[in-house]
Amino acid sequence: MNISIVVPLFNEDESLPKLEEWIDRVMREHKLSYEVIMVDDGSHDNSWPVIESLSKKNPAIKGIKFRRNYGKSAALYSGFEASKGEVIITMDADLQDSPDEVPELYRMITEEGYDVVSGWKKKRYDPFVKRVTSKLYNRTTRMVTGLKLHDMNCGLKAYRSTVIKSIEVYGEMHRYIPVLAKRAGFNNIGEKVVEHRAREFGVTKFGWERFINGFLDLMSVTFMTKFGKKPMHFFGIWGSLMFFIGGIVATYLIAQKVYYLTFTNLTPRDVTDQPLFYLALITIVIGTQLFLAGFIGELVSRNSSDRNDYLIEKKI
Repeated sequence: MNISIVVPLFNEDESLPKLEEWIDRVMREHKLSYEVIMVDDGSHDNSWPVIESLSKKNPAIKGIKFRRNYGKSAALYSGFEASKGEVIITMDADLQDSPDEVPELYRMITEEGYDVVSGWKKKRYDPFVKRVTSKLYNRTTRMVTGLKLHDMNCGLKAYRSTVIKSIEVYGEMHRYIPVLAKRAGFNNIGEKVVEHRAREFGVTKFGWERFINGFLDLMSVTFMTKFGKKPMHFFGIWGSLMFFIGGIVATYLIAQKVYYLTFTNLTPRDVTDQPLFYLALITIVIGTQLFLAGFIGELVSRNSSDRNDYLIEKKI
């Protein structure tokens, strides 16, 4: 099979028939074999009955229904697990992503050798607040991850099948699949300007909590990428540094008092009367806690079932 199209959805019953018709027309025009996996993420409308009727009409339509709303990452993960295509395309169900982009995304993967191709909605039809927060989010993501993509959160992306079978998507990590792919060793990541359409049905699912959760997950994926298998390299370094600084300051205060008592007639202040002593003490305590956190992290990592789970590209 050439293409698996994974469509996560939540309360999109109005747009699904048009989306199915559009995808089918494009695939037939380009003579591409395909399947569409629609993942109903606990919708409260008629999305699932619509998927069932579309599946009866078109055998290429497959469906997965969650009992409740788990989020887009869970929907994508389940869709990836069920996919059988050579190339996996993800797109939203609200008709803002154009299926006409699919053949070119497929060509870039199969002919140009990309592992991942991310869509770039250069001209957007989203509300002003969403556009501004998206620009801020993408700029921050580029700075933190070093991956120079303009639109990390674009729902329209293409993956070589080996990529999505090699990574795990959870939480809100669907935004960072290219980052996870790069971490797994798939470095040929490209970008394509894609058409973004105004929403025809329903309402946007955007909310401030998604922006906040996305930022927290950015910190998480950055840490896991750099220190996932070696947490002591992060916690140990900072813990040792803080412990060392606190120890130096405390030693200086004690040495200062000894000097005054031994070589001068001055009456020194008690070490415990000086605010600097308590700052040094706090620094030592925090340094110790960080070091112990790294040590515990190493114990967890070494006992993890995937501690030696490495991706092997070729073997003779």
